[in-house]
Amino acid sequence: MTTSNHRTSEYNVDPIFLDRWSPRAFDGSTMPKDDLLTILDAGHWAPSAFNYQPWRFVYALKGTPAFDKFLDILNEFNQGWAKTASALVFVFSDTLSRPADGSEPKPFRSHSFDAGAAWGLLSLQAVKSGYFAHAMTGFSFDRALSELGAPEGFHVNAVVAIGKPGDKSVLPESLRAREAPNDRKPLAEVALEGGF
Repeated sequence: MTTSNHRTSEYNVDPIFLDRWSPRAFDGSTMPKDDLLTILDAGHWAPSAFNYQPWRFVYALKGTPAFDKFLDILNEFNQGWAKTASALVFVFSDTLSRPADGSEPKPFRSHSFDAGAAWGLLSLQAVKSGYFAHAMTGFSFDRALSELGAPEGFHVNAVVAIGKPGDKSVLPESLRAREAPNDRKPLAEVALEGGF
């Protein structure tokens, strides 16, 4: 059993898994580009089927015109809190396997699974680097694809807000009570031996 960050796991996992959570209150500070690239570098070392690495991280740092453009793609609810993040990162994945020999592309079935693995590593590196990452799907998928220039065959999976933790007073009143790490279902509900 491991206890950290007011959470307890049933088994002896590394505390970083309990320390990682998805806050909405960020301190509004700017972030050195090297810090963000370190976080994204960890994500790009994720395992990938056939080593295809279908994920793409399209990012914007706070204080740049791109950040305001990215923020505008989010729905109103997410704009309300993500505006204090230090970076926004859209996670795309290539739905096609594009052979190096130029032959016809084929559907790449695990593109979202692989991109999810990349997001997981990115989120853990954020914690190791003194930041937190909050992934969300509350945004215009169509606008993200068109306004960020996604090539044909790419899918947008999520957008991630990254920043240093801030005081929950920066959040709308309705979100302040929820600004704490969540628990998880018992392992027995999600780890099923032999089938459902």
